[in-house]
Amino acid sequence: MGRGKLRIYLGAAPGVGKTYAMLSEAHRRTERGTDCVVAFVEHHSRPRTEVMLHGLEEIPRRELAYRDTTFTEMDVDAVLARHPEVALVDELPHTNIPGSRNAKRWQDIEELLAAGIDVISTVNIQHLESLGDIVESITGVRQQETVPDEVVRRADQIELVDMSPPALRRRMAHGNIYKPDKVDAALSNYFRPGNLTALRELALLWLADRVDAYLQEYRSEHRVSAIWGSRERIVVGLTGGPEGRTLIRRAARLAEKGAGGEVLAVYISRSDGLTSASPKELAQQRTLVEDLGGTFHHVVGEDIPVALLDFARGVNATQIVLGVSRRKGWQYVFGPGVGSTVARDSGPDLDVHLITHDEAGKGRGLPVNRGTRLGRARIVWGWLAGIAGPLLLTWLLSSVAPEVGLANDMLLYLSLTVAAALLGGLFPALASAAVGSLLLNWFFTPPVHTFTIADPKNIVAIAIFVAVAVSVASVVDLAARRTHQAARLRAESEILSFLAGNVLRGETSLEALLERVRETFGMESAALLERASDVEPWTCAGSVGPRPCQNPEDADVDVPVGDHMALALSGRVLPAEDRRVLAAFAAQAAVVLDRRRLREEADQARALAEGNRIRTALLAAVSHDLRTPLAGIKAAVSSLRSEDVAWSDEDQAELLAGIEDGADRLDNLVGNLLDMSRLQTGTVTPIIREADLDEVIPMALGGVPEDSVELDIPESLPMVPVDKGLLERAVANIVENAVKYSPERTPVLVKASAIADRVEIRVVDRGPGVPGEAKNRIFEPFQRYGDAPRGAGVGLGLAVARGFTEALGGTLSAEDTPGGGLTMVLSLHLAPAPTLAPVEGSTYSPAP
Repeated sequence: MGRGKLRIYLGAAPGVGKTYAMLSEAHRRTERGTDCVVAFVEHHSRPRTEVMLHGLEEIPRRELAYRDTTFTEMDVDAVLARHPEVALVDELPHTNIPGSRNAKRWQDIEELLAAGIDVISTVNIQHLESLGDIVESITGVRQQETVPDEVVRRADQIELVDMSPPALRRRMAHGNIYKPDKVDAALSNYFRPGNLTALRELALLWLADRVDAYLQEYRSEHRVSAIWGSRERIVVGLTGGPEGRTLIRRAARLAEKGAGGEVLAVYISRSDGLTSASPKELAQQRTLVEDLGGTFHHVVGEDIPVALLDFARGVNATQIVLGVSRRKGWQYVFGPGVGSTVARDSGPDLDVHLITHDEAGKGRGLPVNRGTRLGRARIVWGWLAGIAGPLLLTWLLSSVAPEVGLANDMLLYLSLTVAAALLGGLFPALASAAVGSLLLNWFFTPPVHTFTIADPKNIVAIAIFVAVAVSVASVVDLAARRTHQAARLRAESEILSFLAGNVLRGETSLEALLERVRETFGMESAALLERASDVEPWTCAGSVGPRPCQNPEDADVDVPVGDHMALALSGRVLPAEDRRVLAAFAAQAAVVLDRRRLREEADQARALAEGNRIRTALLAAVSHDLRTPLAGIKAAVSSLRSEDVAWSDEDQAELLAGIEDGADRLDNLVGNLLDMSRLQTGTVTPIIREADLDEVIPMALGGVPEDSVELDIPESLPMVPVDKGLLERAVANIVENAVKYSPERTPVLVKASAIADRVEIRVVDRGPGVPGEAKNRIFEPFQRYGDAPRGAGVGLGLAVARGFTEALGGTLSAEDTPGGGLTMVLSLHLAPAPTLAPVEGSTYSPAP
């Protein structure tokens, strides 16, 4: 038994009509024959709501005693025992009386859903747990009964019940919500226009996020790559420089101009991965964008403009905000820059804003080498301070202040050594100490102009001078190495966190993980190799990049994973410190490979189970549905051959018509069985050619009475690349199914229209319709919905139609017909499909 569906009416404020809307839906479903009961509905003595309960079956409530008072709650056991198709349960966030089965009503609803019962419920926006503080700041009232947002987000359908503040206040004034003695207090407190407007906006914004999730799911399922500007999404490209904060604030101001605007800041690092630009600055920018209500994203990409545009299109962004380049004028000889490239390649669906800032044109500075502890500029200045500084100081002391004294001379030289250490690290400081000690000895230590030192105290002084210089240089160098190690460890921790998250979520494919390895370490190719035993040759389980290694011995870097698996990289030799992270990647690659194989085995098991199910259903079909027309044919033939009865011409014609009808039914059944067999074995090979729908669709209506179908196929429709035989058979099955369930003298409407880059064929009937949970099930083989009469088919028509449609690269889905009934939507792409190699003969051969 499948899980039930949850539908929630979300109210913008109390009294907007959630319960009334829920009861109206219950009456509509009851009129369509749905088994719908009232499990718990609170009408709050509102006359119009109370009237809506008439005609609906109500399950008696359970009485509970608490503190000398009797309360009533929903009787979960009674609802489960009754097991209706749909149960109405009002007030989703309600807290049950102590002693109840569950603490909260939404937990009761979870039990009903788990039992396969559909539930319709209600909740107000102020009862959502995440909005409690906001609602309190608006209304001054803290909601004691709340429901987790995730419970509401998991609902299959959420319908907003809304009303303008003036209309809601009029309802309140007319006594339709509260009793007359409470109206004045409510209107002057909770139901003030400002409060109602703010609650309404909260409801719209919260629901917009849910609608956005549905939109993303639809775009993914239908492979829509174009940007749909349903709301303003602004992507901010960050470089890690100080201008990022200016860009984020400007993007936030742009987002405020449109309702529901969203800011997404993205930093794209190059494929070396383990290093990052200005981690401190990026951390501050992450905090800033989150404080402004946006999100921060870190993306790895070799080509920065391409990665930025791919990210923007992937999140359905409408605008990109970039800063004016910090490069100096002469640096543009190396290329136009990221901003110009993004603006050129963005296309008409993405607006690009180039924002000026204080850092524009000031230059990026020299790049930092991975093995360098300090920047290149600092090292250059360090060597200048260590070599040229003592020489300049010697000239000054000799010519300007020759009588300063040896002690002061040493302090001055020591200050230069400290400066060299602070600027350039260990080696410039050592050079400064060496040059300074020699110059002190030659020019200022008696006897001068000779390296001989007469006073032993001067020897000790110069030795202390050298020791202090070396100590300072060592401390500065150690601090630089510790800073480098901390940055590296932080990068490694981010990578390991990424891997751990993917292990838990099971999201990354093997190829994507190998690509991440290749980009992170800047390699040319990466491959995961394995073999069955020590004597077996290596085989490649997955690889990315050009010319992947086929043997660990041929790789520049190989990391063993167990006894018979290895991760092999080619491109350059990595330092030993990188192998720790690389080992984590290798272990994750092995896990991903095992998971993929387990998934394949599970798919094979499902395929075998499906095959067994189809074979079982086929035996049942042969034993009943095929024998039924054969029995009718045999009975009619036996009657005609009987010599004991003199049949009139009318009787003979009736028996012959029965034989013809049985033969037609048998031909249709066998044809569908053969078609399903071809789809199961994958032997359907379409030949794609341009075709007019006004020529193909009428040919598919030969199996139904002429007056049972109404055609609306405009001649102006563009030609569609299809296989005429497969499309004709698919449409024929859909139309025959619609005619079968459509009421008498109510024709089925078949119409076609062009929408964007596709053509839709809609087959509309006014039959009993199909509930939401069964709309996908009717396309499965040997499925017949409801009380379809035996002998009316084996339930293969729609399965064959969907199979042929998907073979043409289209989709077939079912929708509710407004006013009752079912609409089949067959969608075909207008873009030319790749033409397969032509084969002789027809692509579809009807069953004999």
